[in-house]
Amino acid sequence: MPLLQLEGVSKRFGQVVVADGITFQLEEGASVGVVGPNGAGKTSMFGLISGDIKPDSGSISFEGRDLHRVATPTRCRMGIGRTYQIPQPFEHMTVFENTLVAAQQGARTRGVASYEKAYQSLERVGMAALANRPAGSLALLHRKRLELARALSSNPRILLLDEIAGGLTDAEVVDLSAVIRGLQGEGIAILWIEHVVRALLSTVDRLLCLANGALVADGEPREVLASDAVRTVYLGGRIINESGVS
Repeated sequence: MPLLQLEGVSKRFGQVVVADGITFQLEEGASVGVVGPNGAGKTSMFGLISGDIKPDSGSISFEGRDLHRVATPTRCRMGIGRTYQIPQPFEHMTVFENTLVAAQQGARTRGVASYEKAYQSLERVGMAALANRPAGSLALLHRKRLELARALSSNPRILLLDEIAGGLTDAEVVDLSAVIRGLQGEGIAILWIEHVVRALLSTVDRLLCLANGALVADGEPREVLASDAVRTVYLGGRIINESGVS
């Protein structure tokens, strides 16, 4: 049984189609990247999976359970964790307090267990030394890492990563990619939207490409990027790969 399964999922806002019959499945421990031009429906797909957006048709299931009537907080507690393109920490709380809230509300831990979960999440992303710093004082790299640590504190089975490498330097992308590869080794499934494709190529085993809300390619990363369908989607656009722009 797949961990996550989408079957014919569609959604439109007026005349704008953000999901057009999307069908794919994700196995436990899988590592899958998601590419596509701006406005392709990538973040909307994450919203559909996490429960922030309700589909017009189709079905989404997690571990065989239909999520149609499952609220966003419950999906989080079931094991669907996500980050956002723009980090959204509680800025007046410390870094540790941010992860503690996630551990208590997402993973439903209490007492010492919640403190251990929160601190372990910071250790996993290299943020333990900043535990007592106000989250609002963090630079972009550390905000991205805190976003990831908060998602980890909810004890996810699957992580939805939304452009977590965006805006980082090359060295920072390399470091963050190494952190994500480490999470894969722990059996956490990864679904990662990213425009910095070289980060995906160093990390994921499979690549999806979306355009106009539809899935246009699904397969081995380099084969997907070389396909005519994907090159047509990106005609006039840019794909940042290992050597720069193609």
